[in-house]
Amino acid sequence: MENISKYNVARKLEKRALLIAINAVAGLSIFFFGYDQGVMGGVNNNTDYAKTMGFGTGPSGNIDITHPLLQGGINAVYYLPGTLFGALLGGWFGDRYGRILTIAVASIWAIIGATLQCSAQNANWMFCARVFNGIGTGILNAITPVWATETASHTSRGQFVSIEFTLNIFGVVAAYWIEYGTSFYHPAGSSFIWRFPIAFQIVPLIFLFFVVFLMPESPRWLIKVGREEEGRFILGRLRGEGDGLAEAEFQDIRNIVELERKTSKQNSYLAMFFGWKSGKLHTGRRVQLVIWLQILQEWIGIAGITIYGPTIFKIAGISQEDRQWVAGLNDITYMLATLLCVFTLDRIGRRWTLYWGSVGQGICMFAAGGLARATINKVAAGEDASKVGGAATFFVFLYTMIFGATWLTVPWLYPAEIFPLEVRARGNAWGVVGWSIGNGWTVLLLPTIFAKLNEKTLYLFGAVNAATIVIVWALYPETNQRTLEEMNLVFAADSIWNWEAERNYAILKEQNPELVQAAHRGNSVVDPESGMGKGRQGSLVPRNLSLDAKMATEDSDEGEKGGLRHS
Repeated sequence: MENISKYNVARKLEKRALLIAINAVAGLSIFFFGYDQGVMGGVNNNTDYAKTMGFGTGPSGNIDITHPLLQGGINAVYYLPGTLFGALLGGWFGDRYGRILTIAVASIWAIIGATLQCSAQNANWMFCARVFNGIGTGILNAITPVWATETASHTSRGQFVSIEFTLNIFGVVAAYWIEYGTSFYHPAGSSFIWRFPIAFQIVPLIFLFFVVFLMPESPRWLIKVGREEEGRFILGRLRGEGDGLAEAEFQDIRNIVELERKTSKQNSYLAMFFGWKSGKLHTGRRVQLVIWLQILQEWIGIAGITIYGPTIFKIAGISQEDRQWVAGLNDITYMLATLLCVFTLDRIGRRWTLYWGSVGQGICMFAAGGLARATINKVAAGEDASKVGGAATFFVFLYTMIFGATWLTVPWLYPAEIFPLEVRARGNAWGVVGWSIGNGWTVLLLPTIFAKLNEKTLYLFGAVNAATIVIVWALYPETNQRTLEEMNLVFAADSIWNWEAERNYAILKEQNPELVQAAHRGNSVVDPESGMGKGRQGSLVPRNLSLDAKMATEDSDEGEKGGLRHS
């Protein structure tokens, strides 16, 4: 226990108080992520910034974009290669050196990146700064959700991630309103108006760097690397020592580590992507699912509204003077809507959350596009367009509210739920890779798309929403009310189709009762029968068997029933 500092909060706090402290620090990291992503919305509409970078001229808020590809490129390199490379680096570094050290390194990295950005003197400088800062953000995004979920109670993982993303959108809100405040700075053409909002992100990063060293390491990572005494101590502080819950969870984690140990030779990113030698774990399929879920998250329209919100309000007929505060108000309603996910995600499940989100978002996009065209026509005819423009704005607001309550959280939670413990950090990194690709595509192409299609861009987003309903129904298994261990059974089917996975899962659940019972004493979100947290005992799975060997052994016992076969 000497490896745990006397200043570590785990020595002072326990149970709920310790979880709140961890949640607060994880939330600070996610807040930075939201702020860093949202700050460019206002910066892109600043006159001095556009002139300095060389992509536009004209007054702030009504800039004439002369080089839209340059503007989009400056935004895009943050994601490609920035956050994409950072995510892969963070997943590897986090599995090798731990969650806490990874967060600290990423904080320093992002501080340097923010410093380079706020001091940029030309487009080439900003390109380099954006890539550098993106790497830091990618590292944080890859490891913070993993650290948070590995320390959270098994009964509140879904709610916890939802609360984190409320703080994420609070970062977007803070960025917008800080930029709105600096817009009143005189002289109006001062570079302070865009440099200060970018520099402000350094403040939470400095605090994050110092405070994270006071936080406990993930007990799961400690146990996985053999530091079992430290892991047992931290679990005891997180769960309490009096009722045996911590000891039961400790034994479960040891068993899971043993069960997955034989897959460690297939843990490289390349092997994960192609699913080489993963057998019935089908790691490659899981990687593809999380990558494309994140790409879809960006192409359903949120990237355009978050980064180019003022442009969309311009299409809707909002005046130049009102555009920025309307965008900030939109972000406030966006943030409040994320609270709905806190109460629904563990009740209706991940798939139904995505379903109703896609339906609502699609309707909003088509309605906003049609009303925006009506606004443009009325303005061209010299008629009053305020009512129609107000209706278009309403549907943009409604869209962001629905997105905040649905598609914002699930693509970030899903990777943390479906990957085995042995590769969870790297699996989550693949999700960030997908997010980076999705963001990179959209921010690079949206300036050109808006310039060519105008309000018809919203129809494109609406069509993608419609397509996601079928995609989620056919390919994405439900994770709600299922333990992390059970997901190995869910993905054991050789077919990619969800209905085949569910049918195969039902058979395996019946044929492998000991494995399922052991999993139900693992890290479930809530009990599948009652919807409440379950009492826990140590797992009874023999520690000398891998997951594949366990299934194969039980299949052979079933004889002619025909169980799960492994090559």
